[in-house]
Amino acid sequence: MSAMRASNARKLRGLKNISWLTARQLDKLYNALTITIVEKRGIIFDDKHTPNAAYILLSGVARISCRNRKGQRTLVIMVAPGMVPGFPPPVPGISYNFRCEAVTVCRIGAVELETFIEISLGIASADFRRLAASYLGRWDLVQLRCANFMSCTLEERLALILLELCENFGVADPKGVRLTLPARHRDLAELVGASRPRITEHLILFEKKHLISRNRRQLVVNRDRVEAFLSQAHIAVDAAAIGTLAS
Repeated sequence: MSAMRASNARKLRGLKNISWLTARQLDKLYNALTITIVEKRGIIFDDKHTPNAAYILLSGVARISCRNRKGQRTLVIMVAPGMVPGFPPPVPGISYNFRCEAVTVCRIGAVELETFIEISLGIASADFRRLAASYLGRWDLVQLRCANFMSCTLEERLALILLELCENFGVADPKGVRLTLPARHRDLAELVGASRPRITEHLILFEKKHLISRNRRQLVVNRDRVEAFLSQAHIAVDAAAIGTLAS
């Protein structure tokens, strides 16, 4: 039994980002894995899969890709054997369609995230997530926002920022989501990379389109209308890209 344990531990020991686990932990982890073979160009998992699973690339090479605003799939990360990075939490108004794909024939181990955390850290999954969310915040959201902003109009960037603020500072309001912090035009301008006068112009336009309104001095965001606006903008970009290809 001890020889088998040592053999199981050795199978995972060389995987760089989990090599810090003890032999006992590696043995437990190996026994908990469901192992499958994914052929070249096959999908290992995507953002439609349950987020409550951890994937370990035992052998082979994989890649993580997403779709840009033109609908083209773009490489984001090349993945070496070891634990496969999880996808970041969704960002309001942005759909990335993340996907992990096999570049070569891949041997994949899957385990429930709760089991993996319990084996490696000895704590409950919910406790770990709360700690990670508190300590790391949403820096991933900042990175995704900056990457996506490069292909957005100012109007779209402002809409995305308003949705982001709704997530962190929003309370229910009869007309949508009321922001509990002062939505100063200067702050919004810095967040979207524009001048203060331009932001003022667009906020007036948003009010005329009923995307936002005012409750005394607080800004109220009509999330449904803002999300519909972004969806239509995305469709327009896709149609333009198809037209360019056709010509």
